[in-house]
Amino acid sequence: MNLLDLCKNLVKFKSISPNSAGSIEFLSNILSKNAFECHLLEFGENKIMNLYAEFTNGSGPNVCFAGHTDVVPPGNLENWNSDPFNPFLKNGYIYGRGVCDMKSAIASYIFSVLKFIKYSKEKFQGKLSLIITADEEGDADFGTKKVVEWLKKNNRNLDFCIVGEPTNPNFLGEMVKIGRRGSINGEILIRGVQGHVAYPEKATNPIDGVIKVCNELQVPFDKGTEYFQPSNLVITSIDVGNKISNIIPSEAKIQFNVRFNDNFNSKEIKKIIEKRISSKISDYEVSFKVSGESFINNADKLTQALITSIKKIENKDPQLSTNGGTSDARFISELCPVIEFGLVGKTMHQANENSSIRDIENLSQIYFEFLKNIFSTK
Repeated sequence: MNLLDLCKNLVKFKSISPNSAGSIEFLSNILSKNAFECHLLEFGENKIMNLYAEFTNGSGPNVCFAGHTDVVPPGNLENWNSDPFNPFLKNGYIYGRGVCDMKSAIASYIFSVLKFIKYSKEKFQGKLSLIITADEEGDADFGTKKVVEWLKKNNRNLDFCIVGEPTNPNFLGEMVKIGRRGSINGEILIRGVQGHVAYPEKATNPIDGVIKVCNELQVPFDKGTEYFQPSNLVITSIDVGNKISNIIPSEAKIQFNVRFNDNFNSKEIKKIIEKRISSKISDYEVSFKVSGESFINNADKLTQALITSIKKIENKDPQLSTNGGTSDARFISELCPVIEFGLVGKTMHQANENSSIRDIENLSQIYFEFLKNIFSTK
């Protein structure tokens, strides 16, 4: 199977998150036939499928590639020019759900890993491993997060990791993600006293508190750091559930998200937010869900090995960035230095999602050169 065939076969699996739909089992079968020790790991009540695969040849570093086969739903099929799960080739591009995010990257690094084993005649010293999940696009509670817990429990260490998310805004080799901002979702319940709008003095309008709190929440946290943009809070919903015009409601809810840099951890952000709320109102409840802490890769060997590979294949000097949303790198960062590099992300999650075939082939070459560099195999 060549690289493009592997990519096409992966796209054919209707692996809408968090369903593997056979995609992970398909990859496990390929890797098992190539001397990888494969562990199919199911987590949660719905038995969400994950894979940890490992090829061992000596006591050197464990270099891991990570990614997800689950995809977002295709949406309205009328907006697609072809079946989203039947890959379509046109004018040097391949179209299909997951082509960009991120089945082509998975195909690229599996192809490069198998090529590297053959190229090095298994003389390199170390391990090659893969973490592949079917639970990244949703809540991600039973995917890579649980695999990392399994690795810790079973004393399996990683030394370096690349996550193949689509990191490039415009062209291959433009950007490498060396970290990510942390993320917290929050909800504030503000209590009032219901009453008639003609007698506001007999009621307490929670919307007055909403206005005060929203203004206070959006005071800037900081001015950013060397590699991170300023932390920011975005209010995503204000809801009172009131459909009657002459009633002052009894309560109101505010939902928000905070993306924070390495000036803070999640506990510090929570304290700041609670202090801001309590400075404006007294009768409230607030709840938080932490999606991930901020982190930044600190292994020059990992970063330079990838940069050197990008320069060789694409003749580009990539920007080192921490922007964008969260990814599974936040979980892997608990184990080892991790960076992200994949395809151009212009069409991810869109109708007619696509990637350049040239980029897919060159991405695989970059991964191959990276392995030569990280293992110093001449």
